[in-house]
Amino acid sequence: MNKSTKILIVDDEIEYRETYRMLLEAKGFLVGEAGNTTEALEMLEREYYPIVLSDIIMPGKDGIYLLKEIKKAYKDSIEVIIVTGYGSVESAVNAMKIGALGYFIKSRNPEELLKEIDKAKRLIKLQAKNNMAKNDINAKLYLYQTKSSKMRKVLDYVDAVSKTNSNILLTGESGVGKEIMANLIHDKSDRSGMIFVPINCQAISDNLLESELFGHEKGSFTGATSKRIGRFEEAGGGTIFLDEIGEMSHGTQIKLLRVLDNKKIERVGSSKQIDVDFRLISATNRDLKVEIEKGNFREDLFYRINTITIEIPPLRERKEDIEGMEKFFITHFSNEMKKDVKRVDSETERFLLNYNYPGNVRELKNIIERMVVLSKDGVLRLNKFDGNFNEIEDDNININKKIIPYKEAKTQFEIKYISNVLKLCDNNITKAAKLMKISRRQLFNKLVEYKLKD
Repeated sequence: MNKSTKILIVDDEIEYRETYRMLLEAKGFLVGEAGNTTEALEMLEREYYPIVLSDIIMPGKDGIYLLKEIKKAYKDSIEVIIVTGYGSVESAVNAMKIGALGYFIKSRNPEELLKEIDKAKRLIKLQAKNNMAKNDINAKLYLYQTKSSKMRKVLDYVDAVSKTNSNILLTGESGVGKEIMANLIHDKSDRSGMIFVPINCQAISDNLLESELFGHEKGSFTGATSKRIGRFEEAGGGTIFLDEIGEMSHGTQIKLLRVLDNKKIERVGSSKQIDVDFRLISATNRDLKVEIEKGNFREDLFYRINTITIEIPPLRERKEDIEGMEKFFITHFSNEMKKDVKRVDSETERFLLNYNYPGNVRELKNIIERMVVLSKDGVLRLNKFDGNFNEIEDDNININKKIIPYKEAKTQFEIKYISNVLKLCDNNITKAAKLMKISRRQLFNKLVEYKLKD
């Protein structure tokens, strides 16, 4: 599907850029333009173009320099086709030795250029499939080896709905693996050969999210120095994953609803309607029905995004999977850091299997990574007295210790619990309150009560 393929044209002669643009847009490609190497590299930093069509001879740094920089920074994720005149065919052949996919002589039939582009598309699609295969292997390690009956039911449901084109809403606590699940659904769908585009709506400020999703035209606002293709266009033919959709502003919610209704977008600063084709998967750790009652989320949008709802259980409800995940993360991080991990300290193993993981899979992953980083003798140990984690005891009671009054025990627990969650959230009170499922004001009052606030 050409409309999901973006091509960056790099040529100092505007006539050639316009000619290539008309040719390629007529074939349904999304086209960007750069007048020199520096501009091209800046555009590639801001936006992904899988195919670059570059002239060799340009003022300043030439096309060979651009090719080397692209291959150094992006390797095989971007394919470069060199465009040349008769006088520089030898340079084009040398460029292929450096890593260019092919070359096109300007005076020849444009059909030859389209053949080179088609070859680039096939290679990119093959690379995407290889990457998805790796992701699928990892997803199976996370998911399909589950020993949890709850998780097995979720995966059976995923198998049943993946082949549909229905919008899916993933719910569950922060850190349970909603993006991994969304990626798995994409990999098992009929769109698996196309792109998977994840967006965290909470991580992008509201005034930038609209431009990120819909794209913008040059000069549409301060700082818009060039045209930008939005994520809806980028996801053409594939899947877009909107994580933390409950954080989206009312204005953006209205625009998203319109896109879901008519499958058309308008870039910021333009009234031109552009057709888009994508499957939407959304995720949230909020109760959207409660948010609707509070007036924070539109009811009509809620019913458009949750054609199918899948709730992912927290890690504490599938503790039988902890041991397998633990081994996977140890192998992953020990290989990544080139460390020889021999075993896990017995006390640490006991902690890992009994801890309740308020941060879910993400927290387990972070704990393992930290232990591998700090390991020196091949034995993974958790220093539970560094303030990062609760020390747990059998049945939460040590009979060899003096039993303290309930109220005092509750106070100690709350202080420890709140301190640990705050550290997990880098002292972000809003994030901590969401994780604890209490209001920000309630958490703030506790911080004051226990003198935990500076």
